Amino acid sequence: MQRPPAPGLVSAVVPGSLAEEAGIEAGDAVVSVDGRVPRDVVDFQFFAAAHEVEVAIKKANGLDDLILFEKEIDEDLGIEFERATWDDVILCNNNCFFCFLKGLPKGMRKTLYTKDDDYRLSFLHGNFVTLTNLTGADWERLEEQRLSPLNVSVHATELGLRRHMLANDTAPDIIEQLQRLGSLGIVAHTQIVLCPGVNDGEHLARSIRALGELHPAVQTISVVPVGASPKLEQWSLKRDGIQLVRPNREYARGIIQILQPLQKEFRKRFGATIVQCSDEYYVTADLPIPGRTTYDGFPQYENGIGMVRTMLEDWSRTRRRVRPGASAGKQVVIGTAALIAPTLAKVAQEVSAVTGAEIRVKGITNTVFGERVNVSGLVCGKDYVEQLAGERPDIFILPRPSLDYFGEKFLDSMTVAEAGDRLGAPVGFAALWSDVVEILERGPRAPHRNEAPNGAFWSR
Repeated sequence: MQRPPAPGLVSAVVPGSLAEEAGIEAGDAVVSVDGRVPRDVVDFQFFAAAHEVEVAIKKANGLDDLILFEKEIDEDLGIEFERATWDDVILCNNNCFFCFLKGLPKGMRKTLYTKDDDYRLSFLHGNFVTLTNLTGADWERLEEQRLSPLNVSVHATELGLRRHMLANDTAPDIIEQLQRLGSLGIVAHTQIVLCPGVNDGEHLARSIRALGELHPAVQTISVVPVGASPKLEQWSLKRDGIQLVRPNREYARGIIQILQPLQKEFRKRFGATIVQCSDEYYVTADLPIPGRTTYDGFPQYENGIGMVRTMLEDWSRTRRRVRPGASAGKQVVIGTAALIAPTLAKVAQEVSAVTGAEIRVKGITNTVFGERVNVSGLVCGKDYVEQLAGERPDIFILPRPSLDYFGEKFLDSMTVAEAGDRLGAPVGFAALWSDVVEILERGPRAPHRNEAPNGAFWSR
């Protein structure tokens, strides 16, 4: 017999919200909404999308409360929860040779070791899922609640090749699944994690064409390089005989040459680029970053698609409002992943010239995951503090993507406060050059939480 879901524990209440006015506090728990017991935040949002909502609360002191809210149909109650899912997460049933979790070293944040493949987290937070573990009940829920958009890991559209990559002989046909989602009014942003010699070349072109034909149900197709730590490389080579080769300049250029004609074709046919290439390939290939229109509104920004373009445009806007010499004399060191460091260093020269601050960019080698894992979101606190030791600036600035959702810890669980203590100078966190300028003008502040989750209210 399946146990009922645990009540949703309230972690915070938005100031000035309906929930705060009703007296709901952190530590309370949501028991039901209009008599229905939510299994997760998705259910809570869905049940609460009405003009009148009755919410049963178990107060932190053990007392029961029943609150009737009168609101706009799409108005948020302002309740934040400790966990997104209250009946545990749906785990992955695949065994991919390129699974990043298999390359995780010991000592990371505990949640990183959970091999989730939960479509609800895709809707809420933009996680990529394979859709290989959906049950009949899951499809019924998708039809009822129209959870859109979803982020879907495809890797290959050929059924045999995809099953090989997922090491799952029962994986469904992804094209049929995406068509079914489209028939329910659910759109998908897809990704192909490119493993050299496995799903590239003609397989890549075939997958992109098959996915492109599903537009608009398939909104975007991102092509991103596999991120392999030494541990994962050894595991993949031993188990499958597959060598996860690091993309070099020639390989990256070859991938872009495959994608560019398809981008032009799709834009002509559909008015959208659809297929998008990882920033890492452009930087590795030493080719110009495409313009804004290529990225179709940047829906895959968090997947490393369009970050460099956004950064360049942000500085172009920011420099127009900076008072020349406003930060003269300040010494700043920016630590960042090795791959993007040369690009940031070029822009930093302009920022220094305008602000008057002396800004130096130092590329950080990833010793925790391995040298070839070279994106800022995967650099640990340990590498920052060890490789920036000996620097004596007025301010250190590190990438905000290196921290967790709440802006509190690095991947290795080192806290922001600990990093500041070990570096011996104030530390600010930035995602854009406008953040850097704000730090220069006002000083470092506590890192902000990430932006709103992927999920939207159904009435919108």
